[in-house]
Amino acid sequence: MKSLKNFWLQIRDYVLILLGSLMQAVALRVFLVPAHLASGGVSGISQLINHFTGWPIGAMVLIGNIPIFVLGWRFLGGRRFAARTATAIISYSLALDFLLLLPFFPENGLVQDDIFLNSLYGAVVAGVGYGLVYRARGTSGGSDVLARILNHWRGVPMTQSYLMVDSAVILAAGFVFGWKEALYAIITLYVSGLVAETILEGGGTVRTAMIVTSEPQKIADEILVELERGVTVLSGRGAYTGEDRPTLYVVVTRAEIAQLKAIVHEADPSAFMVIGVAHEALGEGFKELKRG
Repeated sequence: MKSLKNFWLQIRDYVLILLGSLMQAVALRVFLVPAHLASGGVSGISQLINHFTGWPIGAMVLIGNIPIFVLGWRFLGGRRFAARTATAIISYSLALDFLLLLPFFPENGLVQDDIFLNSLYGAVVAGVGYGLVYRARGTSGGSDVLARILNHWRGVPMTQSYLMVDSAVILAAGFVFGWKEALYAIITLYVSGLVAETILEGGGTVRTAMIVTSEPQKIADEILVELERGVTVLSGRGAYTGEDRPTLYVVVTRAEIAQLKAIVHEADPSAFMVIGVAHEALGEGFKELKRG
C-alpha cells in the first residue's frame, strides 16, 4: 500500500514538472522573446545567440544545460535530482521549439507593443512554472540549479539567488536589446522569483510570538480559551537577574495578532514579546502536514 502511494506521488511530481516546464516555455515564447526581455541563465544566453544567429533557442538551452546538469548531480541529490531535472530540461527545451510549429502560435506575442504587460505576464506565468517544478522537488536547469545550490548550501533566499546568477546575462542583454528592456527583464526575474516562492512555500503567511513573562500560566490559559491556539512553554532564565523566566511560544494568524497583544498586555503589562513571520504553519489548527 505504501509503495503504491509512493508510486502515485512520483507520478504526480512528474506531471507537475511537465506542466511547469510547459508554462516556462509559454512565458518565454509568448511574452519574453517578442518583447526582447532576456529571461536570464541559459535561456537568456540562448536568446542572445538566437538574436544574432537564428539558431533554435530550445536546442541551445538543451546543450547549455549539460555542464550545469553535471554540477547539479554533484550537489543536489544524485539520481533523484538527475531524473527530475533531466525531465524538466528536456521537456522545456522541446516545448520551446515545438510551440513555434503550432499553427495558432502568436509569433508577435499576445500583448504587442507593451513591454510592461509582457514583463508582468511573463513573470507570473514563468514563476508559476518554476514553483510547480520546485514543488515536485526538481529544478528547471540553468540558473535554477545554481540558485538551488546557493540556497541549499549557503542559505541564500531563492529570489536573491536568481538575481545573483542572472545579473551577467541581463547586463549583456542591455547591450544587445537596450537598457529599458534590461530593466524590465530584472523586474521580470524578481517577480517570477516571488511567484515561485509563493507556489513553493504557500501564501498563508503566519505569525510566531515569543513571550517572556512572569505570568505564563495566566497568559497561556487566555490564549487557549480566547484564541483556541496551542501554547508551548519553554524554560528560560534572565541573564542579568538570574531568575527563571518562562517563555511562551505560540503561532497565530495575522488577524489574531491584535487580540494576542491585548491578552498579553492585560495579563502582564511588563511582559517582553517578540513577533516574527513564518511562511507556513503545518499541523493541528493550521494546514495539514503532508508530503509536497
